[in-house]
Amino acid sequence: MEILWLDQNDVRSLLNISDAMDAVEKAFEQHGRTKVQMPPKSYLYFEGHNGDLRTMPAYLEEQDVAGVKIVNVHPDNRQKGLPTVMALFVLNSTETGAPLAVMDATYLTDIRTGAAGGIAVKHLARPESRIMGIVGSGNQARTQLLAIANVFDLGEVKVYSAHRDRAEQFKQEMECKAGCSITVCSSIEDVCDCDILVTVTPVREPIVKREWIKPGTHINAIGADAAGKEELEASILVRSRVVVDDIAQASHSGEINVPLSSGVIKVDNICCELGEVIAGLKPGRLDDSDITVFDSTGLAIQDVATALLVYNAAKEKVVGKKLPMF
Repeated sequence: MEILWLDQNDVRSLLNISDAMDAVEKAFEQHGRTKVQMPPKSYLYFEGHNGDLRTMPAYLEEQDVAGVKIVNVHPDNRQKGLPTVMALFVLNSTETGAPLAVMDATYLTDIRTGAAGGIAVKHLARPESRIMGIVGSGNQARTQLLAIANVFDLGEVKVYSAHRDRAEQFKQEMECKAGCSITVCSSIEDVCDCDILVTVTPVREPIVKREWIKPGTHINAIGADAAGKEELEASILVRSRVVVDDIAQASHSGEINVPLSSGVIKVDNICCELGEVIAGLKPGRLDDSDITVFDSTGLAIQDVATALLVYNAAKEKVVGKKLPMF
C-alpha cells in the first residue's frame, strides 16, 4: 500500500485561490444542509511555549471524502525563523479508512481561510463595496486580499500593522498581485473607514472600537481562533448581524467566544451560519445600512474540500512522491 506525499512546493503548484473558493463554498453549502460530520476542533495548550496544537477531522458526505488536519499556532515562532502556523493534512479513504495522501497544509490553511473570507464577502458585503481595510499584514492578510479581490473590483485597500515595515512590505508585494492601490495607514481607526474590514491579528484585547465602524460595513473577523482571543469591541457584535462559520466551534474559539462567556451576547443573538446563507436557508444582510460580521474560526470541512482538490490535481499532473506504508 502506498501513500502520496505532497510537500509545500507541490501544494503551492497545484492550488490557487479561485479554485479553492469554489471548493470551500460547496463545502459550506453542504454544512448548511447538515450533510457533513465535523466535531469542533480539539486543542492541546502548551502554556510554557505560548502555543497550541489542534486536530480537525471532517467528513463531507455527498463527496464521500474525509480527513484530518493537525495544526499548531505558536506566535513566537517568527523569532525562531518558523511560521506561526504549521500544519499537516491526512486524506483518508472512506471505504477502508486507509490514508490516501499526506500533505503539507500550512499553505493550504492560508488559502482555505482566505477563500472562506472571500466567500463571506460575496454573500454578506454590499455589492457596491470598493474600499477594503486590513488590520494585520501577515500571510492571512495576503490571502484574504487575494480572495476578496477575486469577488470585488477594489478601488483602494488600507492596511495597518503594529510593525510599519511589515505593512510597507505588504504594500510592495500585494499591489501587483491584487491589482489595486494599497495605502499604509498610521492607525486602526483610519483603516476602519472602509466598506469591508478584515481583522487578522492574534490579540486577546479588542483593538477595533464600535465608534469607528460606519453603517453598511462588512467585517471579516479572522484572528480570533482560540478561547480568550478577541479583536472587536463586544458592542460591535451587539449592533451587527453576526454570521459564524460554525456555532459550536465559534462559541468556544471564535470572535464571539469572549462576549458569550461574559454574557454580553447570547447564542440567540447570532443570525446564522454562513453555510445556511449560501444554501438559501437563512438571510445574511437585510439592508445596506446593516453592519455584518463574519466570525471565522476555520473549519475542518474547508481543509477536506481543499485537500481533495489538491489530491485530484496531483494525480492528474503526476505530482508528489509515493511512500510505502507497509
